[in-house]
Amino acid sequence: MTESDFSRSPRQLAVLGSPIGHSLSPRLHTTAYNMLGVPFTYGRVELGSGELGPWLDSLDSTWRGLSLTMPLKREVIPLLSTSSPLVDRLGVANTVVFEYLDGHRVIHGHNTDVDGIVRAVTSRHAARPETATILGGGATASSALYAAHLLGATAFTVYLRDVSKADELVTLARALDAEIDVRPLADISRLPVQDFVVSTLPGGAADEITLVPASPESVLFDVAYDPWPSRIAQAWSDAGGLVFSGLDMLVEQAISQVRLFAGVAQDVPLPGESDIRAAMRAAVGLAPSTATLGEM
Repeated sequence: MTESDFSRSPRQLAVLGSPIGHSLSPRLHTTAYNMLGVPFTYGRVELGSGELGPWLDSLDSTWRGLSLTMPLKREVIPLLSTSSPLVDRLGVANTVVFEYLDGHRVIHGHNTDVDGIVRAVTSRHAARPETATILGGGATASSALYAAHLLGATAFTVYLRDVSKADELVTLARALDAEIDVRPLADISRLPVQDFVVSTLPGGAADEITLVPASPESVLFDVAYDPWPSRIAQAWSDAGGLVFSGLDMLVEQAISQVRLFAGVAQDVPLPGESDIRAAMRAAVGLAPSTATLGEM
């Protein structure tokens, strides 16, 4: 990482959303910046729907960027000055980077959730699923569908509480020339054995769902992580499948955010990134990336 003006000066960062009190992002980011030796501070801000625009207007030039969670990943889109091709495709941004030009703030939008899923899976598994099942239909579901597509999936079954809210997912799948079947979540009990599942349901919402892995190589990625292991993850693991938690995703997407905030290209590792990753995983109670569910 080359030294830059912002890396020599204190800068503020935060994760925004609601609820936000449980977020582990401050712990992850603080660990990374301490190891990198950059004077960034990272906090959390409770911010609900409709509150993002006025809050952004209140910021001064000490702010470097933001991480966004529910319900702001889509609400931020019209507030961006520029957006990455991935944000344009998904309509979802979980990361904002600020640049200051002639006294004006430029707001750049990025999506690191896709990286978070793909890197977490490929670090432990040579997954090339032909089909994928997505549980949930929010902003993270769009990132999950695209990540599964990057891993090889060309056909999707999506389960939602309200199938009328599947428009974004259907549009995305069709843009990827992929098949998509939308079903109500109530039909999940008739789900056959599965090879690759991503649950984007909030913590506890999938507790009564039991899925059956097709083989010991079958993957369940549960983006929820509080409490962990979730019931759906424990049942999948007990049946012999491979489980990834939302903490795996959280660490990997945070590494991509750190690269952005520190001014490092997305395809360039941070200095000492393997050590930083290990420290970040330890900071949230994760064992090394080769861990199984029982070791987490």
